[in-house]
Amino acid sequence: METAQNPPIGTIPVRQMGAPEELNGSQKGDGPLHEPGKQLPAKDGFSDIFTVTLDEGSALPNLQDQLATLNVARSNPGTSLPTLVTVPTVSGTLLPSLVTLQPTPSTVSPAPEVHGGTQIPLQEASCPEHGLPQSRWCQEESRPVCQQCPCQDHHTRDLEESASEIRNKIVDHCETLQLKTAGIEKYVAEVLPEKNQSVACAASCAREQIIQRLMFVRNVCENEEQRLLEEVHAEEERAQQGILTQRAYWEQSAQKLATLRTYLVDVLTKMDDHSLMLSQTEIFERTEAAEGILEPKESEKLNFNQRCVQSPLLNGLWASAVLCCTTGVEDILIDEKTISPLLSISEDKKILTFVHKKPKKYEDCLERFNYWPNAFATKSFQAGLHAWRISVEKSVAYKLGIAYSSLQRKGSGNDSRLGYNPSSWVFSRYDKDFRFSHDSQHQAVELLKCPKQIGVLVDWDGGEVLFYDPDSCVVLHSHRAKFKSPVFPVFAVADDCIRIT
Repeated sequence: METAQNPPIGTIPVRQMGAPEELNGSQKGDGPLHEPGKQLPAKDGFSDIFTVTLDEGSALPNLQDQLATLNVARSNPGTSLPTLVTVPTVSGTLLPSLVTLQPTPSTVSPAPEVHGGTQIPLQEASCPEHGLPQSRWCQEESRPVCQQCPCQDHHTRDLEESASEIRNKIVDHCETLQLKTAGIEKYVAEVLPEKNQSVACAASCAREQIIQRLMFVRNVCENEEQRLLEEVHAEEERAQQGILTQRAYWEQSAQKLATLRTYLVDVLTKMDDHSLMLSQTEIFERTEAAEGILEPKESEKLNFNQRCVQSPLLNGLWASAVLCCTTGVEDILIDEKTISPLLSISEDKKILTFVHKKPKKYEDCLERFNYWPNAFATKSFQAGLHAWRISVEKSVAYKLGIAYSSLQRKGSGNDSRLGYNPSSWVFSRYDKDFRFSHDSQHQAVELLKCPKQIGVLVDWDGGEVLFYDPDSCVVLHSHRAKFKSPVFPVFAVADDCIRIT
């Protein structure tokens, strides 16, 4: 005996239930889930797929703990098939459920098809050639056929089965689109606001950090400024006091000498021979006292000591600021007329290579070094700030720095050796030893690692030459000197090669 069918309460796609608010009933399952015979609004685009019915008076005691049972009826006649659908709970959580596909009663009219915006009733298609129902689908020709159509060699399938697969795929796509849409809505509603708040918080922390760090740097700079200004003032007072003391001493000495001279002149002009002979002891004692007054000599104590302004903090900050603000480095080229026969030069005049085994035969000229492996640059500087960089990662024996053009070029003496005369200032490396040299005075430089590049910064007006590591902006060494004439970049290499970058 067949069970009577209840009227449908709505038309929905499989796995695509309506929102929970579309169903009637209490949230905790204390009453009917729907009013018998009341229809739910069908979802657009799916009205011709499935209809869903619930038994009259059926209730779901607890939608969170148990699944609902639905009778899903196909719009077209067919066999009942188990299908996985998704049922919304009252709270909005989707629950999977295994339901049964059943034929829709003949009293339910199939959903109309839509063509060109006009709804027309569904009609069973017949084969125009044989007049039989087109119940098969030809895969090769992609068209419906009847049982007598000449498609024996083609692969055909049941039309209803093929359509069912297409509908299932469409439903799968709809479900995927729904999940993607839900994910996007959640991303827009939850993730992006959180991101916005996170960015605002991070930006606020970054501002606070910048303000705190710059305030700390500012305080340190102010304290260092005050300390250095006090040092300068104390040094100025010391030098001026020394000058005053020297002035008083030499004025007194000059007065003594003037008095002695007047006395001697009077002796010569006013004293007779007898008196002169009697006064000779007194005359020579006063003369010997005057001989103890020496002539004035230059004293460093009367000069302002520049070392009082030597501050590692100030030096590092100044160098970092200059290097950061410098728009570029000088385009330095090596002067081919100056290079030693122990060196070879590249075509672009930026690479020097040591060639000890096969010395080059260059035309001899006054500018060329004939013993030490040295070379000058083509340009010189006599004002302003200038910087250039040299790649030294391939060499373990080199010298870099500046020199006057008066540096001797011939012979093996110190006059032509970089760093061993008053005309050159160089930073050098030999194996693992680094040092700064000027006028045969050498200062060891302790480094934690061997730099791949070395930068040279010259402040001609300020009287300072500085060597730094461009990769870390760390000052390797600085030296103050009052330059008296234009300075040239100079180079020396005794291992492999160096390159101006």
